[in-house]
Amino acid sequence: MLKEIFEQPKNIKDALRGRILNNPERIKISSLEEFIDKFEKAKRLVFISCGTSWHASLLAEYYFEELARIPVEVEYASEFRYRNPIINQEDIIIPVSQSGETADTLAAIKLAKEFNPFLYGVCNVVGSTISRETDSGIYIHAGPEIGVASTKAFTCQAVVMLMLAVDVGFRLRKVDLVKYNTIVNELLDLPNKVENLLKESNIVLDIANKYKDARNFLYLGRGYNFPIALEGALKLKEISYIHAEGYPAGEMKHGPLALIEEGMPVVVIAPRDEHYKKTISNMQEVISRGAKVLLITNKSTDEIYSENIWEQIEVEHISDELIPFLTTIPLQKLAYYSALDKGYDIDKPRNLAKSVTVE
Repeated sequence: MLKEIFEQPKNIKDALRGRILNNPERIKISSLEEFIDKFEKAKRLVFISCGTSWHASLLAEYYFEELARIPVEVEYASEFRYRNPIINQEDIIIPVSQSGETADTLAAIKLAKEFNPFLYGVCNVVGSTISRETDSGIYIHAGPEIGVASTKAFTCQAVVMLMLAVDVGFRLRKVDLVKYNTIVNELLDLPNKVENLLKESNIVLDIANKYKDARNFLYLGRGYNFPIALEGALKLKEISYIHAEGYPAGEMKHGPLALIEEGMPVVVIAPRDEHYKKTISNMQEVISRGAKVLLITNKSTDEIYSENIWEQIEVEHISDELIPFLTTIPLQKLAYYSALDKGYDIDKPRNLAKSVTVE
């Protein structure tokens, strides 16, 4: 798993390779070029996925609704087929799977096909069943991922989603040229930023050692970083066997605040964006009840509007749309080092399989 975490700069380059042209830089995805009319006419996008791929799909919901202004629904594949869903021919169904063989997702595709929508797959394995069962799609080019807990595949799924969303948004004239160029250029520079962040290991090692005996964790995020809170909690559960839950930061006061007790670790993802002060206010609520807060934010000359933060990790400054690619790295490493300190088999966690081929 650690090898795959550190491969992410290269994997991001591979996901971008051949899809961003030079002079001037612009996105060109062949499967999108061929079927752009489907996206231009789409009334709704419906993502169907499981686990980590569901979290990437949730991030895609933010991207497509913000940048392309297309309504999005994100469905658990394991529930989609049992809900008698409403599907129209103007919908685009987007199944997302690392392996392309996930049984729940394949069953959802089979159901969706009965309504004859356009199916656009997102997967990693070339020639997989999902790539054959969909009308078109895109490979994420993450390379073989051996560890059961997905890391680089999640990152590449999210990179591909952002490329698709910003290009569709630009074509639909929902994204102006300045915004488009900013995101494209920052995507090109993203591997360097991820590589620099991966070199900063000591602080995560220390934090993992301090928190390894905790029985419960909470992860809080808002906006683009809510899916990252969910993904961070899932990684910790999968390989360190610590109970962890991710929540939207604003939902803490609607129930989960009752769980906070003295010394409980709470991971707060709060980049200095338009939501920063509100998220810090939520963070203060858990601090005042005795929680030990790990704050993940981005570097700035501004002060942190809080006191009593237990630990802090700063990532490089980047656009709001790309900050999740940086905030997810410390959470992957936190899960890894927590499991390592406990002596667990990190690449083969108990009860789990890499490709879930049963319903």
